[in-house]
Amino acid sequence: MNLIYAALMSASVIHGPGPDSVAVARRIAASVQVAAQEYRNGVANGRVTAQSEVEEARLFLTEARRAAQVLPAKLGGSISAEIDGLIALIARVAPADSVALAARHTAEDLASGVGAALDEMPIRTPTLARGAQLFHQECSSCHGELGRGDGPAGRGLVPVPANLTDAGELADATPLSFYHRITIGVAGTAMPAFETRLPAADRWALALYATTLRQGRAEGDVPAKLRTFATVAVLTDSQVLVALGSAGTRVQAAAVRGFQPIDQEGAASAAVFTAVRDKITAAVELAAHGQHEQAASTAFDAYLEFEKVESTVHAKDSELSSRLEAAFATLRTRAAGGATTSELAGVQRDLGALLEQAERVVSDRMSAVNLFVQSLVIMLREGLEAILIIGALIAFLMKAGAGHRKRDIHIGVGAAIAMSLLTAVLLETVFAISAAHRGALEGLTMMVAVVVLFYVSYWLLSKMEVAKWTAFVKERLAVAVDGGSAFALASAAFLAVYREGFETVLFYKALFVEGGALSATFVPVTAGIVAGGLALAVVYIAINRWGVRLPLKPFFALTSGFLYYMAFVFAGKGVAELQEGGLLGVTYMPGWPRFPALGIYPTLESNVAQSIMALLAGGALLWIFVVQRVRDRQLAPVPVETARRDPIFDPAAGAPVEETMLRSLERMEADLGALRAEVERMRQTVVDVSADEIVKGPRT
Repeated sequence: MNLIYAALMSASVIHGPGPDSVAVARRIAASVQVAAQEYRNGVANGRVTAQSEVEEARLFLTEARRAAQVLPAKLGGSISAEIDGLIALIARVAPADSVALAARHTAEDLASGVGAALDEMPIRTPTLARGAQLFHQECSSCHGELGRGDGPAGRGLVPVPANLTDAGELADATPLSFYHRITIGVAGTAMPAFETRLPAADRWALALYATTLRQGRAEGDVPAKLRTFATVAVLTDSQVLVALGSAGTRVQAAAVRGFQPIDQEGAASAAVFTAVRDKITAAVELAAHGQHEQAASTAFDAYLEFEKVESTVHAKDSELSSRLEAAFATLRTRAAGGATTSELAGVQRDLGALLEQAERVVSDRMSAVNLFVQSLVIMLREGLEAILIIGALIAFLMKAGAGHRKRDIHIGVGAAIAMSLLTAVLLETVFAISAAHRGALEGLTMMVAVVVLFYVSYWLLSKMEVAKWTAFVKERLAVAVDGGSAFALASAAFLAVYREGFETVLFYKALFVEGGALSATFVPVTAGIVAGGLALAVVYIAINRWGVRLPLKPFFALTSGFLYYMAFVFAGKGVAELQEGGLLGVTYMPGWPRFPALGIYPTLESNVAQSIMALLAGGALLWIFVVQRVRDRQLAPVPVETARRDPIFDPAAGAPVEETMLRSLERMEADLGALRAEVERMRQTVVDVSADEIVKGPRT
């Protein structure tokens, strides 16, 4: 990290302040603004009402002046002079508004001097649940569980911990001012600085939660203009009421403070990454035209924009975060001068590939509805085939008067379910043991799932016609019955169920990988499994007790299409997982669309994989609906009327008498062979009848 910042700072000698100066400026700005807030709490009508508050303001300004010495000489000198002016205002008990205005001017001058926003305003609303968790861990020992300042560790402290539920005392405290206090601490008190202990996102979450502790009951709609956190974070309680209008109430203001948007993360993160890429492109173009100073400044702006999501990237993949920081440093130093156009293009390409991986880490999430639907379809598809085949076996035994042999089938089904569960446990064990290679394993799992999903999709389409499905079921019955033994029936049931069980385990593992974090995936996927299981139970009862017929053709067509959709998505996401695991490189394709819901990413590797899937799908459709149908028509039996007009069978058609007699004898021999076959067929009558009754589909 130090080397990275050193590289950035070396470029900043010529082209302006680097990230260290930005961090110092943020701390100074926070200190002077907190000082102004503390001073406001300690004066009224030109006199001091709370000497401790005024002393705290002086301490904050003293710390800010000391920090200003670290800034570049010219900027540090001017800011130090402004802080001295603030100290002088406090010494003569100037109006609080004057001190606040001077503090705001100092913060603005700092932002202008380092060329960056200093308030680190988050791009999305902080999470109250996270804030509550952090408050319990970090603050409740002093401030108390409810924030009343009565925590056990706060007893005997001077001054006592603040009562965060006091709405009158803290009416002017905004989420931003709380964030400043949490970041730099409160001078002269036991309140520590959390700047190095907590990332910015956690400090904001804690600040927002602290702001809600003084609010009462929350009720009412939040206007669209007050749903953006950056807008509300700088407003006092009275300003929130003013913004609500004449009809605004305290309970509605509380609702504004506690507002938590739904599904905000993806759109906000996407906007940040788009802005970062635009700035990188602009920096490269400026450098290519010889404007090196502007190029370096724009490259630094790109890095500052990336900082909005950097903490999230670092929390999920610290190595990737470090590589990105190094890549930004390289871009800035190379854009500052000395790099050729091709070198800059290479730097941009490498940085683009890393940003693509970072965006996947930050914002790729499947919706709960999508996860539920995919989970439901997997359970229905995999369970229905097993139910139909097992149902056919049981129906045959009942009609053959061998109902007592159902136990053999149940044994096979039970063994298959147990083996499927064992397969799931073994798969998870492999992932747990190989945690260091988890990304690669997830990618390989998804690619295996792609192959199986495509095969199942093709198989369903090929069995979509009722006649073909009937033939498939009869074949399964014949194999099981011809064996005659208990093992034959049990093994037929086992294979029918375990094949579906193995596919189910594989598909669900791939679905959990696609969904991302377990906390966000578990509920919708589990709900899909439960709903699918209940639906299968209803189908099984309906088929076996009431003889309900299922429309197999549309069901097979729909599920086949959906499974192919899943295979297409898994192909793109599987490649992404392999890239994350280091098994595949990343070739970034600037300008290519990005639709994570479809597994489409702007990388050459993922596009090749999905192009292959599209070609295979087209070939499968052509084979099933064109080539196979032509072959079926060619192999179909000759209709009786057509045969009668054939010269071989009809003397009137002009064939010689001797040839006609010879053909007649051949027909008689064929008829005798057919009769023998008919006798053999009658032995399978029960099988045929039971199969026809089990097959649930439209009559043809």
